[in-house]
Amino acid sequence: MFPKRFVLGSLSGAMAFLFVASSWAADLAEIKDGLDVELMQGFAKRIGVSYKLVYSDFYSVIRDLLGKDVVRKNGEVTLAGDYPIKGDVISTGFTVLPWREAILLYSEPTLPSQVLLVAPAESDLQPIEDGADLAADIANTRKAIGSKSVLVMERTCLDPTNYGLVNVGIDLKAYNKSANLNEMVPAMLNKEAELTLLDVPDAILDLRKWAGKIKILGPISDRQTLATAFPKDAPALRDEFNAYLSDIKASGVYDRLVDKYYPGIRRFFPEYFAKTN
Repeated sequence: MFPKRFVLGSLSGAMAFLFVASSWAADLAEIKDGLDVELMQGFAKRIGVSYKLVYSDFYSVIRDLLGKDVVRKNGEVTLAGDYPIKGDVISTGFTVLPWREAILLYSEPTLPSQVLLVAPAESDLQPIEDGADLAADIANTRKAIGSKSVLVMERTCLDPTNYGLVNVGIDLKAYNKSANLNEMVPAMLNKEAELTLLDVPDAILDLRKWAGKIKILGPISDRQTLATAFPKDAPALRDEFNAYLSDIKASGVYDRLVDKYYPGIRRFFPEYFAKTN
C-alpha cells in the first residue's frame, strides 16, 4: 500500500520526489513543467497520491534519498554517515551507472542518453565522421581532443572517471562552482576550457539555447540509459512505476512527452524509439 501524499519525511511515513534542479531545466518554467515532473504527476495519480518536489543536486541527491553519503574508493562503493532522508524517489533523468546500481534500484529506462564532446562553434576542431562502429567513433572523438582542455564535472554523469579519461594525458578542468550542468556551456564559452562534455538531453537543450555558438564533435561514451531511482528496500514502488511506464509507452503518452521536451532526440537514438513504438 502506498502513502496518500508525497510530502517531506521519512520513507516509512511519507513520500517525496527528489528533483535535481540543475540537470536538464534551462529555467524555472521548465523545472515546474518538465518531462520528469509530468512523469511523476502521472505516476502519483496512478497510485492515488500527491507529491511534493524536493530540490537537490548531483552531489547530495543520493544522500537525500538514502540518508547516507556515498563513498567511492578503489572501485568499491560504500555508504557512510547518517543524514535526514528528504525523499523517496529520484526522478530527474538519473544516468544508470554501475556504481549507482550497487546502492540503488533503477526503473526501466525513461530516456536514452550518451555523453558527447562539445566545442565552441568557432573551434578549429570538426565533428568526426560517423562510422559503423561506435567504439571507433569514441576513439576518434577522444583522439580529436589532443592537447585541448576539457571541462568536466566530477560525481555526475560527466565525471571523467566513468569514461577512462583520467590519467591518460588529457587536460581536464574540473568545474566545481556548482553541480549545475547548465553552466558547462557558458563556462566553456567564457574560456574556462576549450571543450566540454554534455549528455544528449542537455545537448539538445543547449543547442537551442546557444544556437550557432556550439557544436557537437562526437561521442565520448557508449549509449546510456536514464531512469528513475529508488532505495534498495522499495522494490514494490519501483515495480509499480515500471508498470506505469509500460502503460504510458503503450498508450502514446510517453512519446508525446518526449517530443514535447526533447524534439530531435529520436535522430540520436532511432533504434531505442523504434522499440518503444
